[in-house]
Amino acid sequence: MTIPTSYFLLVSGILFTVGVVGVLTRRNAIVIFMSIELMLNAVNLSFIAFSRHLNLLDGQIFVFFVMVVAAAEVAVGLALIVAIFRLKESVFVDDINVMKW
Repeated sequence: MTIPTSYFLLVSGILFTVGVVGVLTRRNAIVIFMSIELMLNAVNLSFIAFSRHLNLLDGQIFVFFVMVVAAAEVAVGLALIVAIFRLKESVFVDDINVMKW
């Protein structure tokens, strides 16, 4: 008994929608950052679902590379958030104006 691909795509769509809502409604840079990661994971889930449905490894290989890039993005993104917090003492995007140091 296998789980249909449409279930995986439904969960992926829900995760992506939650990520988009988090990016659009939140003002905390860390929550926005986590929402972007949630969207990346939703896309990875859909890649895996299609890869499994088509019996190909291409989607799984692509997910591996996306995860490598996401890990690099996490390192750089968190470093930027920490640097901005040290400078402005806030992680709210409304309080941060990058053009005025």
